[in-house]
Amino acid sequence: MWCGTLWCKESSTPTKNMRNRGKASEFAEEFVRTKAKLKLIVQYATGAATYVGEVPTRPQFCKWVKAALTRDAEIVLRIVDEAEARSLNRNFRGKDYATNVLTFVYGDAQPLSGDIVLCAPVVEKEARQQHKNLTAHYAHLTAHGVLHLQGWNHEDEADAVAMERLETAIVTELGYDDPYQER
Repeated sequence: MWCGTLWCKESSTPTKNMRNRGKASEFAEEFVRTKAKLKLIVQYATGAATYVGEVPTRPQFCKWVKAALTRDAEIVLRIVDEAEARSLNRNFRGKDYATNVLTFVYGDAQPLSGDIVLCAPVVEKEARQQHKNLTAHYAHLTAHGVLHLQGWNHEDEADAVAMERLETAIVTELGYDDPYQER
């Protein structure tokens, strides 16, 4: 594993709490963890430079990505401002607003290859509005993006429930609160 600095690009809107009964820890047993090799490049975009003091470090991102990763991957994680997030969301998803996380998968190549884009102002605003620890929210959205890279989605309720359980297991294993717990 190594971390560096470089560039990124598909996403999700914030997922509603759709988890029904069942424990995340039970679901996590189905999530097979392997010692995946990771090539992670972290970019702090110039437009997001004002947020760098509040944005997690490369080692934090490396830890969170590895916690959610089940296979070898080459990932670029880019921290952007609202203008760039809005442009990417509009150009690639047809939605004219900045979203918290966008994930772009580059085919079925081995190792897994893709970009994750996190919008610093949106992540910060959500954490404040939802009374969440900012670092924990970044950890959650990073794991969320990595799961999307690996083919997880929340297009229907059953998929959303499964993905939320897995996210909860990953985030709580990292030592943070359940991201879907009402505050």
